Amino acid sequence: MKKHAIRNIFTRKGFVALAACALLACASLSATPALAEMSKGQTLYVPCYSHIYHGVKTRPFDLTITLAVRNADPKRNLRLSAVDYYGSDGKLLKRYVGVEIIVPPLSTREFIVDQNDSSGGAGASFMVRWRGDAAMNEPVVEAVMIGTANSQGISFTSRGVVIQE
Repeated sequence: MKKHAIRNIFTRKGFVALAACALLACASLSATPALAEMSKGQTLYVPCYSHIYHGVKTRPFDLTITLAVRNADPKRNLRLSAVDYYGSDGKLLKRYVGVEIIVPPLSTREFIVDQNDSSGGAGASFMVRWRGDAAMNEPVVEAVMIGTANSQGISFTSRGVVIQE
């Protein structure tokens, strides 16, 4: 009996050790950092919100939107050809770029929609077009929404997605 009990313990321990090793191997694979994506230019869609709804009567809570376009390349300039702001209905509300804007390496360009401008609605968005002179690290493009009223405050972010290379 004792030999059988001891064999079961070792078998269970062996299984637990094997399972633990398998989990660690899977975790290390998923934790491996990805290399930066390279591109010569893209069009990005960035969801944002000029207000969100709250409360029983779905009252709007106005937000300030900051669109940040971060050049993640340490060597190359990023060229912004369009930053367009659209409302929930898909209509163009504002063009922020008239002439191409150069964003130097590792720098950021910001575009603001004021808190008192609720024209975009809860389904607003930005379309951002950029290019590089050569393949470069893709930019990080995020919308940061923040709002305060009375003693309430809220903030959250939304990241752009590539819709065209």
